[in-house]
Amino acid sequence: MSDDLDDLKRALDASVPTPDADKKAAAIALAMKNFDRAQESTDDTRQTSDRPAGGLFRGVRNMFANFSTRGVMGATTALAAVTLMAFIPTMQGHMPELPGTPVQQVKAPEPEYSGGGLLSVQSAGQGATSAPMVIARDAAPADLAIAPRPAPSQRKMAPANMYSGGAGNNGVLLSMPQAESMPIIDDRPVMQEADTEAFPDADANPIKVTAEDPVSTFSIDVDTASWSILRNSLTGGMLPPEGSVRIEEMVNYFSYDYPAPDDGQAFASTVGVQQTPWNADTQLVHIALQGALPAERPPMNLVFLIDTSGSMNQPNKLPLLKQSFRLMLGQLSAEDSVSIVTYAGSAGRVLDPTPATERETILAALDNLRAGGGTAGQAGLQQAYATAAEMAEEGEVSRVILATDGDFNIGINDPEELEKYIADKREDGTYLSVLGFGRGNLDDATMQSLAQFGNGMAAYIDTLAEAQKVLVDQLTGALVPIADDVKIQVEFNPATVAEYRLIGYETRALRREDFNNDAVDAGEIGAGHQVTALYEITPVGSPARLTDPLRYGETAAVSDSDELGFLRLRYKAPGEDESQLIEAPISADQAPLADAQFAAAIAGFGQLLRGSDYVTDWNFADAISLAQSARGEDTYGYRQEAVTLMRLAESLSR
Repeated sequence: MSDDLDDLKRALDASVPTPDADKKAAAIALAMKNFDRAQESTDDTRQTSDRPAGGLFRGVRNMFANFSTRGVMGATTALAAVTLMAFIPTMQGHMPELPGTPVQQVKAPEPEYSGGGLLSVQSAGQGATSAPMVIARDAAPADLAIAPRPAPSQRKMAPANMYSGGAGNNGVLLSMPQAESMPIIDDRPVMQEADTEAFPDADANPIKVTAEDPVSTFSIDVDTASWSILRNSLTGGMLPPEGSVRIEEMVNYFSYDYPAPDDGQAFASTVGVQQTPWNADTQLVHIALQGALPAERPPMNLVFLIDTSGSMNQPNKLPLLKQSFRLMLGQLSAEDSVSIVTYAGSAGRVLDPTPATERETILAALDNLRAGGGTAGQAGLQQAYATAAEMAEEGEVSRVILATDGDFNIGINDPEELEKYIADKREDGTYLSVLGFGRGNLDDATMQSLAQFGNGMAAYIDTLAEAQKVLVDQLTGALVPIADDVKIQVEFNPATVAEYRLIGYETRALRREDFNNDAVDAGEIGAGHQVTALYEITPVGSPARLTDPLRYGETAAVSDSDELGFLRLRYKAPGEDESQLIEAPISADQAPLADAQFAAAIAGFGQLLRGSDYVTDWNFADAISLAQSARGEDTYGYRQEAVTLMRLAESLSR
C-alpha cells in the first residue's frame, strides 16, 4: 500500500505546473481593485476623534460591519472565480494520467454577461446553481463590482421570535435577540414551500321541504380533526380554510352529560328539542348517542405506521409525533403489544411485535427515527397490515395507527384507490385510525377517507396537550370499538315540520336505501364515545319558512299526531354482518338535553366560519356570549378554550 502511495506522490510532484506569475498578479490586482471600490463612497469620509480614518484594519472592519452574509460570500466567490479562471489554463496539459483512471479535460466556463444587470455564475455541465451568486456589473464589462448593500436605515429587520423552517437551522424558533440581529438585506422574493393542503370539498346541507323530501339519512362521525385544525389556524393568526370546518367534528370534540346506556346495550340514544339561538322562529332537534364503557379493556395489538418522509422533518411533525406516542405508551399494559413500521422512499419494520412493558426498547426505536425521502404510503400500509395480521389473536383488538402529514406521493395516491384498498383490509378485523401532524401539505381529504374506510377515527395533533386528550384521556374510546356501521335516519312529519336541514355531516350523507343495506359502510362508535347531531327545523306556519308551498304538487298533510318526526338507528356489533334496529319518536314537547346550549353555540360558531346563509342576524359576539353562559363544568378547560378561539375569530374576521 505504501509503495502505491509513494508512486502516486512522485507522479503528482513531477507534474505540478509552475504558476503563471503574470496572470496571478493580474488576478490579484483586479480583486484588490474591486475590494477598494466596495469601500468607496460618494461622500467625504467623516473623521473620528479617536483614530485616523485610514488604515487597512479599519477598512476591513468597516467592510465586515456593512457587508451582509450574501455580500461577503459574493466577494469571496468572485475572487475565487477570477483566480481560478487565470490558473486553470496553466493546468491544462500538465495533469498526469494515473493508471486505469482516464483524465477528462474540463474548461472553465466563461461568465455569462447579462448586459449591465445580473451575472449568473453556472457550474460546468450542470446549468445554473440552485442559489446563484448575484453580482452587479457596471457599464464597462471589464469592471466587476459587488452590488452595494442598502444603508442601515433602509434595511428590514426580521420580527422577534421569528420561526425559521429552512434547511440550515432545521426549523428552530429563534429567540428575540437572534431574530433582531438577522437583517433582511434586500427585497428579492424568497421561494416559499408550496401550500398543498387539501380538504374535502362539500357544500353545506341545503334546506329540505318536508312534504317533498321527508327522510334524511347519514353515517355518524366521531372524528375530531376539524376542531384541532381550526384551533391551529386561529392561534396562528388566520381564519381556517373553509373546507376544514366540519361542524359535526367541532361539536363532537367536546364531552356532554348524556344519559348512559342500560346494561347490555352498546349505546343509548336520546333526543331533545330547543329554540334555535340564531333564529327565534325555528327549533333545533338534538340527537345524542352515548357509548358504553366496557368493564375491562381487551388486549390491544397496535401497529404504529409512521411517515418518515422528508416532509415530516419539522418540529410539529416527527418530533411531536414521537412525544405523542411516548405519552400513549404510558397507558398500555402488559397484555398489549406494539410494533413500528415506517415508510419514506420505501417501507420497513423497525420494531418487531414487542410487549408494551418493554418501554425502553420501544422508545429507542422511536427515538432513532429520522425524516427523509419520498412518501411510499402504499408500501407502508401493506407492511403494517401484514404485521397486524401476524399479531392478531382471538379476543384481542388489532389496529393500525397511521401518523402522517397526509402526503402520499409514491404508490397508490388516488383517494378512491386508497379507499378500496383499506375497505378490502378492514374485513379481516384490523381497523385503521389516522393521526395528522403539521401544516402546509396536510392532505386532510385523504386522511378522512382512510379513517372512514378503515373503520377508525381521524384526529389532528397540533400540540402535546391534544396528544394527551386523544391518546391518553380518550385512548379506550379511540381504539376499542363497540358498534360498527352506525347509521341515523330521521323521517320528519310534514304536518308539523315545513322545512328542515341537517347541520354538518356533509361528507357522511347516505342515500335513503343505504339505511337498510348492511353492505353499506358507515361510522363506528368506540367505548365511551359520544355522538351529537343537530337538525334545524321550521314548524308549519312559522314566518321563518324560506320556501313557498307548491300550488299543484304539494298536498297539505293531515295528522292528529304532534310528533315532529321518527328516529331510526342501525348498527352492528363488532364482527357481525347483520345490523340491529332502534326506533323512537321525536315529540315537540321533549325537553332540551343537558349541555344543549353549548352544543348549539359551537354549531353556530362553525356556521359563522363557513359563512352560512342561514345564520344572518347572529354574530361571533352572540356565539361567545352563549358559549360563555353554557360552559358548565369544564374540568380541563376545553370549553374556555373554545370561547378564546371564538374571540380570535371575531377579531380576525373584521
